[in-house]
Amino acid sequence: MKKLLSLLLLGMMCMPVFAQNAEKLYTEGKALYEAKNYKAAYVKLKAAADEGHKKAQYRLGRLFDKGNGVSENDKQAFYWYLKSAEQGFAKAQYQVGKSYKNGEGVDEDRDKAFQYFKLAAEQGNGDAQFALGKCYMKGKGCAVDMAKAKEWFLLAFNNEKDGKEILQVVREEASYRDADAKAILKLTGISK
Repeated sequence: MKKLLSLLLLGMMCMPVFAQNAEKLYTEGKALYEAKNYKAAYVKLKAAADEGHKKAQYRLGRLFDKGNGVSENDKQAFYWYLKSAEQGFAKAQYQVGKSYKNGEGVDEDRDKAFQYFKLAAEQGNGDAQFALGKCYMKGKGCAVDMAKAKEWFLLAFNNEKDGKEILQVVREEASYRDADAKAILKLTGISK
């Protein structure tokens, strides 16, 4: 019994060390990633991701998604995005939604795409807010609801982090006569 208690106590004492180690590995991996040293970033991010670090899992998904430092692999990208999304990381939830929408690394499933876009959008992810607006506009994974589409498009365009960029892309697409972009601008009452 004494031996069991000692092992249990030792295990509890090590948990914060693992969490700190994962955070340190992630921070180092992120710096390497941002410096475009993707092969070295992979090593650090993989170690942190294996310890359950949600941001490391997301970035590992990005490496596989883009083929940076590793062979491009949609299934591996989806695997790591999903691990992160299951921990509530909005960027990963958006990527999981995109994967389901496009059938990349997983079978296409518009209902699941909608669900993941909604999870990320509700956390304030601008790209997911826009994607959710398109789902409502087109009836993909949900019933067509133009009022909800307008609401989500406006949230995306007014998103503090990404809104200006999202609106700029829609305006550019409308200028190239993209029918969806034109319809979105008309629906939201935003001029070209």
